[in-house]
Amino acid sequence: MLRLRLLTWDVKDTLLRLRRPVGESYAAEARAHGVRVQPEALSRAFREAYGAQNRQFPNYGQGQGLSSQQWWVDVVKQTFRLSGVHEEGILTLMAEKLYRDFCSACNWEVLPGAGETLSRCHQHGFHMGVVSNFDNRLENVLSQCNLRHHFEFVLTSEDAGFAKPDGRIFEKALRLGGVPPEQAAHIGDDYARDYRAARAVGMHSFLLRAAGQGEEPEVPPEHVLPTLSHLLARIEMG
Repeated sequence: MLRLRLLTWDVKDTLLRLRRPVGESYAAEARAHGVRVQPEALSRAFREAYGAQNRQFPNYGQGQGLSSQQWWVDVVKQTFRLSGVHEEGILTLMAEKLYRDFCSACNWEVLPGAGETLSRCHQHGFHMGVVSNFDNRLENVLSQCNLRHHFEFVLTSEDAGFAKPDGRIFEKALRLGGVPPEQAAHIGDDYARDYRAARAVGMHSFLLRAAGQGEEPEVPPEHVLPTLSHLLARIEMG
C-alpha cells in the first residue's frame, strides 16, 4: 500500500464538469439580449478566442497587467465578435453576465462519484487540496457545488503564478500540505498537465480516464482510474 498523507485534485473534468457546452450557454445569453447565434458557431469561436488569448496572455495574463476577470471578458467578447456580433454595449453586458454565471453551480455539476470518493478519502485520514489551472472564482464554484469543505487548501494557477504542467505549482501545493512528494498523490484527467507533471516533481499520480479514451503507453494500468470510485483500491494496491 502507498504511504500517502496528501491527495491533490484537479477540478475541471475530474471533480466538476460544465452542465452544457459553452456554445449553448453563450447562445442562451445572446438570446436574452435579442441576438441569435448558433451554439455550434459559438463553440468553435470560443475555442479560437480562448486559444489565442492563452497564447498571448498565459495563465490569465498574470504578470502582464491583466486581471482574470478582464482576461475572461476579452475572451467572451472576441467569441461573439468571431460569431458576427459587434455591438460593443451588448458585448460588454453579455461578457460580464457570463463571467458571473460561470462562477456558480448553475453552469457546473459534480461528476458522478466525486463527492462520495472525497468523503471516503477523508474517512481514510488523507489530507486533501486542489491544484487547478483555474482563476480565483474556484473557491466560490467549489462552495456552490458543495465540495469546498473537503479541502484544506485550494491552489489555482492564478494564485500560484504558475500553471500546470509547471512543477512549481505542485511544489507550492506540497508546501501547503506540509508533506514530501513521495507522500503525496495527484488525481487528474490530463496526461501532461496532471499525471506526468506531478510525477516529474516526485509525487505519485493517477489518471482519470473513461473506457474508450486514448491510451497513453507510459501509464501503467494500475495508475489509471476508469472512475473516481477506483481510487482507494488503486492506493491500497500500490
